[in-house]
Amino acid sequence: LSFLIFCRKSKGKPNGKKPAPEEKKLYLEPEYTKSRITDFEFKELVMLPREIDLNEWLASNTTTFFHHINLQYSTISEFCTGESCQTMAVCNTQYYWYDERGKKIKCTAPQYVDFVMSSVQKLVTDEDVFPTKYGKEFPNSFESLVKKICKYLFHVLAHIYSSHFKETLALELHGHLNTLYTHFILFIREFNLVDPKETTIMDDLTEVLCSSSGSSSNGSGNGSSSSAGAQNHVKER
Repeated sequence: LSFLIFCRKSKGKPNGKKPAPEEKKLYLEPEYTKSRITDFEFKELVMLPREIDLNEWLASNTTTFFHHINLQYSTISEFCTGESCQTMAVCNTQYYWYDERGKKIKCTAPQYVDFVMSSVQKLVTDEDVFPTKYGKEFPNSFESLVKKICKYLFHVLAHIYSSHFKETLALELHGHLNTLYTHFILFIREFNLVDPKETTIMDDLTEVLCSSSGSSSNGSGNGSSSSAGAQNHVKER
């Protein structure tokens, strides 16, 4: 279970140059943000039902999000190549993978996503981690593993928006992407599964998509102001 290594981050060194002007984010255009495949109140959908065990609820939803995000990425995977996406980047943030020994691996976006998906696939099909048989208990580390899974799944969603929204638009799948993102963000907020600092990079989108979806302020409601300042230099994680 040691495949999920903590992401590390360090601020880029100032080079005396003025930061490049931030590109206009197509996914924030009102004509696209209003596109959904349903108007359902996801805040109600993510709440733990009274008769369901918390770990069962986390397991069910995490597995479902993994499959849906994997499917969403597959729709644009032919455009996400080692040449077009030489790094796993989201806006001005670059992500690195860390192997089981903690070695930092600089990889292309498709390689990073493959690391994420293959590792999560291994976890969710492991009966010792995501038990499906009656009487089988969840491991003590289950919640922490779910948190790490959700963090990496967020990276994949954010990369689709940041680097492949034009392709998503061309395929007319932006309504599906917006709906999936809204549902996922409200879920991880409801159970505090991802550090708000990790999702700050997409706070502008989150505010637009989740403000009308019964979003609570469980952590990232005040992150948009700090997000603007964070874009002035390249970061590593």
